[in-house]
Amino acid sequence: MTETASPHTPAYGHVDLNNCDREPIHIPGAIQPHGVLLSVDRSSGATVMVSANVEEMLGIPLEDALGRPLSDLIGPGATDAVLQHAELATAREPLTLLLPADSGGALAGGTVDVGVHVSGERLVVEVESLERGRALPMSYRSARSAMGRLAASTTVDELTAQLAHEVAQITGFDRVMVYRFDHHWNGEVVAEERREDLNPFLGLHYPATDIPAQARRLYTANWTRLIADIGYTPVPLHPVLDPATGAPLDLSHSTLRSVSPIHVEYLSNMGVTASMSVSLIVDDDLWGLVACHHYSGPHRPSQDARAAAEFLGQVASQMVSERERADQREAALVAQSTLAQMTARLSASSAAPLDGLVTDPDLLRLMDAGGVALCHDQELHTAGQVPDDDVVRRIAQLLLRPNGDVVASDHLAVLDPALAEHASVAAGALCIAAGPDSWLLWLRPELEQVVDWGGDPTNKLLAAQEGPDVRLSPRKSFEKWQQVVRGHSAAWEPWQADAATALQTHVNGLMLQRSREQIAVAESLQRSILREQVPEVDGIDVVARYLPASTFQLGGDWWDAIEVPDGRFAFVVGDVAGHGVNAVGAMTQIRTALRAYLFSGDDPGTALDRLDRLMSSLIDERVATALVAVVDAAQRRVELVSAGHPLPLLFDGVSARDVPVTARPLLGLGEGHARAAEVDVPAGSTLVMFSDGLVERREVDLLAALDLLRTAGGTGPGAEPLDPWVDRLVEAVPGTKDDDTTVLAIRFD
Repeated sequence: MTETASPHTPAYGHVDLNNCDREPIHIPGAIQPHGVLLSVDRSSGATVMVSANVEEMLGIPLEDALGRPLSDLIGPGATDAVLQHAELATAREPLTLLLPADSGGALAGGTVDVGVHVSGERLVVEVESLERGRALPMSYRSARSAMGRLAASTTVDELTAQLAHEVAQITGFDRVMVYRFDHHWNGEVVAEERREDLNPFLGLHYPATDIPAQARRLYTANWTRLIADIGYTPVPLHPVLDPATGAPLDLSHSTLRSVSPIHVEYLSNMGVTASMSVSLIVDDDLWGLVACHHYSGPHRPSQDARAAAEFLGQVASQMVSERERADQREAALVAQSTLAQMTARLSASSAAPLDGLVTDPDLLRLMDAGGVALCHDQELHTAGQVPDDDVVRRIAQLLLRPNGDVVASDHLAVLDPALAEHASVAAGALCIAAGPDSWLLWLRPELEQVVDWGGDPTNKLLAAQEGPDVRLSPRKSFEKWQQVVRGHSAAWEPWQADAATALQTHVNGLMLQRSREQIAVAESLQRSILREQVPEVDGIDVVARYLPASTFQLGGDWWDAIEVPDGRFAFVVGDVAGHGVNAVGAMTQIRTALRAYLFSGDDPGTALDRLDRLMSSLIDERVATALVAVVDAAQRRVELVSAGHPLPLLFDGVSARDVPVTARPLLGLGEGHARAAEVDVPAGSTLVMFSDGLVERREVDLLAALDLLRTAGGTGPGAEPLDPWVDRLVEAVPGTKDDDTTVLAIRFD
């Protein structure tokens, strides 16, 4: 390699380490020399900008090329193919054409790779010669085989390793790495396929400054980038500015785009002679890169090979997303199960609720924390490793939010530098709160990470300190730079915030039971547990009502809706015996446990049997009823399981009738076995599930009350909106309501 790209580019001036993070890399005003770029006005078809090598490549003098139709430059047949290709949704797929032999220039009479994309009002056409020894196009069979090998991986590490291997096979680069970003945009090489004589980069980290923010944004717009020859001299566009707009041509989607001279110097210092990268994008965010390096001269995979690598990158991105979501779901299931056990123990314990919560053996494990602190009415309860009380209160003060949202930090010293000296026990924290004097705080100690950096990550800062006359080239040394990252805890995972939110209702109730306003607090707890909205499910309409009793403000009724693993929805109506704070507390535990069982994949009968055993062993002298309906909306089929609960009613457009369900005994007795009943319901039917508060009145016989309910519902709502129809059912039975009432109606399309 005898030369490198100049730090000057046509569209903008000098670039160095002080301004590389502001470098407008999407408008360089130049391309790489292994192809020719033609910018065509989309309305007139005239060529308005060309790369300066148009005569060398196409045999047409530079000034003569401007203003001419595209067919004069590449021939009528190729032009027709390009214009048709531009109209297709798959226009970015490779296009291979044969140029006329009499067109002149290096590409005359040759087979070429053509890229087509739209940039504003311009149709950008990029033409490259077809490399000898081009890879075979990726056939359906080869694509399916590659996807199968990727899909066979069970972990993200296995997936990235297989992806590196597949891309290396397709593109022929000497080294292919998968590079993953952390939440601070530092990167780590997590997989590598390399030539045997090359030193390994696997496990090396690179600081966020290596890939500036504007480059990361561009990587999400254009999945693939190629530098065929690091020693290239940029070919400027002519004119540099678009005559119509006076601005440089946006080359975000260009395959020939000239790259940052800083990036070229960076790669040169690594001994790289050619490179390519493929984006890995998960949930619209840049998750990582497939970085390809070559060391033995220029290297230009065909557009077929590049498109195949991009396709595998897109497939792998989706698979990464699925595997990470699966990991999150598994962790969430474990947390829900742990939470159910915790709340059951707290309810059964004779210890004071606050003491029982802080000393619960699973409280720290739930959040993988080293210490925990609970504050109520200025009184502080702690467990595990925590700093002094005043430090704990300071951390809580920094994290508390008026709306009670969960707030987490893995670097508390950013919030208050004075906290850095306490990082050995409290480098990070997660906080939930019911008020300024009622909160629960988990603490994590400092996580000392010995990071192997690919070069000193602070060298850019050193350059700034030594002044403008010092030219510090990026990565002059690529030896491992060991740095101990201090002051950070392990990052908090999203599922842990969800678990904290789920626990918040329980914590609020337990923390405030000693207060004079415990009834009001318990009412708030009940309202936060009961869903306010029903889910939207194709094929059914759902309406739910909950009404507190007129004589008691608190009851044990609840309803729920959970999407189970097979895609169906489980709807639940339940009733815990009793009233008041204890009934609400027991209902909270029972509902949480049943949710965990159904969410983890238990069939409804098994879920109720497990709930019965849990209640009989951990929730003393408390019984409950429950009805679970697992709905297959597409098939209009319902699987019903009851534990001592009132039978549901089916309004089928002809009559109102009980749905026969064999009920297992009440929950909490520790005996019996649930049996499921499957019911096919006609289109337009409405299934009504309810608690006994809907029909039980002191003044009205139960059978008479059920008749009144059937009469009020008629044969069903028909085309009437479901809400007013359900309201009539709620008011169908007169008399004083001694119990809270829950109604859940499901109408099938």
